[in-house]
This record gives sequence, structure tokens and C-alpha cells, in this order.
Amino acid sequence: MNCSYCQTENQNNIDKCTFCNAPFTISRPKQKDFLALELAEKTFEELIQFHTYDLLVLLRLVRAERSTAYDIMISIQRLLKKAPEGSQDDSGNAELVKHTEADYRRYTSRMKVLEGILIDRMGYKPKRVDNKLLEALQTKIQRN
Repeated sequence: MNCSYCQTENQNNIDKCTFCNAPFTISRPKQKDFLALELAEKTFEELIQFHTYDLLVLLRLVRAERSTAYDIMISIQRLLKKAPEGSQDDSGNAELVKHTEADYRRYTSRMKVLEGILIDRMGYKPKRVDNKLLEALQTKIQRN
């Protein structure tokens, strides 16, 4: 078995590389064939094992869902302000507002986790994850 970082051969069946001290049991992240928004719900320990490209795609998906949740939340609040008092069950309206606010907060938290991991890896969080950024990164990955 060779070290996945420096390619030094493990001749003594030890746990760490004798040259760079990297563990032999750790595997480098590989790009996934398919990504879905549900993958953003994984734990921090699972997310840090994702490839940087995959994290950027997930960040893009989460930001889009967060924007949608925000738009829905604002629309509901505007409709409730315009509605005459007593026209509908107020407890149902309050429950609907709480649900949309909870979605928005959940997506915001997920976004911050993904951004934090990307800051650790890249040194910054991308302001916008667009096709140009993803294509440039994919080109760099394919060159290596």
C-alpha cells in the first residue's frame, strides 16, 4: 500500500507514512456521480469527507433552497398582513409562519456549515457558485 499523499510505499505495515506521517487508513475524497439536496443534511464529519467540488455544488443547491424558503416566508407574511382579521384561523396561520421560518433557519445553518468547510479548504467562501466557477474547478481537477 502506498501513501495517498506522497506515494511512499508502506513496507513495514505501519499505520502512518514514514515520510509525511499521513495515516494510511485515510482516503482522499472522490467526486460523487450524483448530488441531491438531501446530502447537505449529513453531519459535519460526513461532509468534510466530500470532495471540494461536491461541496460547492451542495452549497449552490442549499443557497437556492434558502432563497426559495425566504421568498415563501415573505410572501406568507405579506398575505397575512393584507388579510382581514378573523378571516381565517389565526393558529393555522401562526403554524404556517413558524414552519416557513424553520425551513429558512435550517437552510441557513446548512449553508453556514458548508461555507465553513470551504473556508477551511479554500481560504474563502465563494460569493457566488455559478457555472463558470464550477467549470474552472472541474478543468483544474481533470488536468491533475
